[in-house]
Amino acid sequence: MSRIGKLPISIPTGVEVKVSDKNVVTVKGALGELTQQIDPVIEVAVEDGTINLSRKGDSKREKSMHGLYRSLVNNMVEGVSKGYEVKLELVGVGYRAEVVQGNVLDLVLGFAHHTYLQFPSEIKVEAVSDKRSNPIVTLKSHDKQLIGQVAAKIRSFRKPEPYKGKGIKFVGEVLRRKAGKAAAK
Repeated sequence: MSRIGKLPISIPTGVEVKVSDKNVVTVKGALGELTQQIDPVIEVAVEDGTINLSRKGDSKREKSMHGLYRSLVNNMVEGVSKGYEVKLELVGVGYRAEVVQGNVLDLVLGFAHHTYLQFPSEIKVEAVSDKRSNPIVTLKSHDKQLIGQVAAKIRSFRKPEPYKGKGIKFVGEVLRRKAGKAAAK
């Protein structure tokens, strides 16, 4: 058995899980509703406040799908009950972030133009710019896949460079720094 796949998922109070006959899992909670199509080789059973996933065979593909779909369903249950949060830090002189018109993020990243990013309605965005500290953009959502994809898109506008560390990085991310020309002597 897959070590991850065989673990049962406990359903917290206030979360409702439905499995349709076409292997579509729907999880509904206080923060929202998520659906996921499950591969036919994986069977999903909801009983006694837990979700159990099992596979029909023992091929390598079925074993990998077992752990994958268990993780996806677990992320859905955790997302609709607690939610997810990602913080990005803008490191650089003159780098700014501001939320305009509800869900539009205005980024100033050292280009000749502003960078605007429209967010889906499932994501709440906040930008905090304090004096003498780097601006921090906070993303909150119940969908882990969507929030990770949006955070990666924001980071791709200006990835951190290894010499001065300028760019957009995750809060707490450790960057490998290079010495530069001075190290050649």
